[in-house]
Amino acid sequence: MRMRPRAKAFRASAVCLAALLPVSVHAEGIDTEHLFGFMIGTDVGNVGEREFQSETTGSFGKNGGRYRAIGQEFELEFVPARNFRVEIGSTFASHRISGVPGLADQRRLSWQGGSLDLRYRFLNRESAPFGLTFAAEAHVHRVDETTAEAVRSFGTEFRLAFDRELVPNRVVAAFNLIYEPEWTRFVGNGVMVRESRAGVALGLMAQLRPDFLLGREARYLRKYDGIGLEGFSGQALFVGPTAYFQLSKYSRLTASWSIQAWGRSAGSTASLDAVNFERQQARLVFGVNF
Repeated sequence: MRMRPRAKAFRASAVCLAALLPVSVHAEGIDTEHLFGFMIGTDVGNVGEREFQSETTGSFGKNGGRYRAIGQEFELEFVPARNFRVEIGSTFASHRISGVPGLADQRRLSWQGGSLDLRYRFLNRESAPFGLTFAAEAHVHRVDETTAEAVRSFGTEFRLAFDRELVPNRVVAAFNLIYEPEWTRFVGNGVMVRESRAGVALGLMAQLRPDFLLGREARYLRKYDGIGLEGFSGQALFVGPTAYFQLSKYSRLTASWSIQAWGRSAGSTASLDAVNFERQQARLVFGVNF
């Protein structure tokens, strides 16, 4: 049976429309949930999603000697309800400290502790002028992340994240407000230390290919002796590149590196604060959906 011209035209139109559907799906926008290295975006995933994530963070360089601290965290993430994400993590720490003023020499690898991260998205940038998410993380550590000494530590991290696509499906910007109070008791001498950090972070990522984004992050951090932002200790500005790779439909990789571009500890005239902060920081995050 021969098809009439109108039927042929309808069939051809249907085939063309079907061919365009994947492009329409891809044009939904950039997912910022895992886009940044030292920052967070406002996306939290879809209900029912589950992910395994490996996050490796390295801190290098202090005010003299040799300093290297590497944290390896394994995390499980799931989205039990709309706009709400839960993450459970366990961290191992490796330290190599030699000849650093104010720190005892250390060379050790140990289990550091666990963490719980909760995020809730208040605004979705697809229906609002910008995205808005509040994140609260609590962690318990048995090894101090800076000195490698045995401790009993409880810390929290609060973040308010904003993001917006400046160019739809091409360029996205993010902004974070950060507050991190922490209570630490050193096992050896029983000394109790209360300290906190506060700061802001700004990130910009551009999509160069559908599976690759490249950008920069900048963070300005201040450290205090008390948890109420009293007793100023020092400040630092970190800047550096970040790259995001979509390895497959179910896996991803984020690589970020930051250097301390400027800083100053309390009572010092030096151009860097290598007492309260490291000179360089790097992070590698691999994740897979299952």
